Amino acid sequence: MRHLHTIISKEIIKPSSPTPSHLKTYNLSLLDQMSVNTFMPMVTFFPINSGIHRSSHDKTLDLKNSLSQTLSKYYPFAGRHAKFAPAYVDCNDNGAEFLEASVDRTLSEFLQNSQHEDLDQFFPHGLVNEKSNRRDDDDLDVIPLAVQVNHFECGGVAVAVSLSHKIADACSLAHLISDWAKTTQFCTSGEKYSPIDPQFIPMEYMNINYEGLSLKRSNDCVTRSFTFPNSKINDLKLKVVTMTSESGTPITNPTRVEVLNWLLYKCAVSASINNNSGSFKPTGVSHLTNIRSKMTEPLPENTMGNLFMIGDIVTNNESEMKPEVFISEFKKKKMMFQSLPNIQSTFGLVSSICSKAALEEHQRKLDVSYICTSLCRYPAYEIDFGWGKPVKVAIAGNLRKNSFILMDAPNGDSIEAFVCLGKGDMETIRSDPELLAFL
Repeated sequence: MRHLHTIISKEIIKPSSPTPSHLKTYNLSLLDQMSVNTFMPMVTFFPINSGIHRSSHDKTLDLKNSLSQTLSKYYPFAGRHAKFAPAYVDCNDNGAEFLEASVDRTLSEFLQNSQHEDLDQFFPHGLVNEKSNRRDDDDLDVIPLAVQVNHFECGGVAVAVSLSHKIADACSLAHLISDWAKTTQFCTSGEKYSPIDPQFIPMEYMNINYEGLSLKRSNDCVTRSFTFPNSKINDLKLKVVTMTSESGTPITNPTRVEVLNWLLYKCAVSASINNNSGSFKPTGVSHLTNIRSKMTEPLPENTMGNLFMIGDIVTNNESEMKPEVFISEFKKKKMMFQSLPNIQSTFGLVSSICSKAALEEHQRKLDVSYICTSLCRYPAYEIDFGWGKPVKVAIAGNLRKNSFILMDAPNGDSIEAFVCLGKGDMETIRSDPELLAFL
């Protein structure tokens, strides 16, 4: 990784108003406790806005003031939780970490010449996907939220936010940043902002004393991005419809996420076969699905917490890689989530699989599966701190080996896939003619 930046300042930002006494303890749900014990890293890049001439100092001051106001609503994010197997957050208003850095190049130079791993240094202490946001952290408590504001030579800004996955998922993170951005706009203009407050689900205390599912990472992997234009995705949908039309289970209405997951999975498995034994080994896909809108009684999208379920698709032989099999199974898993009546019944279902044996079996499946997550339709490219919308939003860090994250690109004209594979598999897949045909 090339060193690009210098840290200018570090401080703790506390909520603008104290958390009420009856909200001082925020109990984590079973889904929270089962979630991986890492931090989610999202970075947004903004070019200099010719219409708003605010100095770097003024921008940073605006961000600090608005973050303080935002934390009063997202009060668990300003608290502390245990580093190992947390069951609750102490909402003590101790605040979020806020760092400021200068970058020794322009934004355009960075975006044109950087690799995915260069994103990591935009985050506090360069740590992403770790159990703590601090390298020298010997405490048993974790600061759930950390921010780093990075100023480029040209006046552009990269705002990097790292949030504990024990408290929230990627949907929660996107809404937090979006709300903070809107608050910044109104702090700057002096207008009153009346947001829809985030929803936190009150939970009874329950401690399963579980470290969380593990996404084992490897030094023998690399993360790269692939951009699929909408026109090419439509071509891929048509290909799937045509391929399956004569099968017993034709796919007539594939979604963007379904066809891209199938294509990426198929090409990744093919690369693995070519680079290893030359024969197919049973594997599968674990797809993380946001359940807020899926249940019969849906939850608002601004409901905070880990509100996702994992749908496992197993492929025991190469015939199960065919789109009519894979995408049909994908649709069945989503239908299962749509049959869930409400969040209470969902938590009840989760509690039934919290035994040690069930968790170990779930971990075993994850260890041999490809992991797919879709962040499409999240409001990432609507984030606006008053400097215009971002030109780039990315998930940083080296992802878990054999994983894909899908995100809408700017203007919604394409989907960007962040793909992490073994180095040999990545080299193979980047020259795969089937994949290249849809880029």
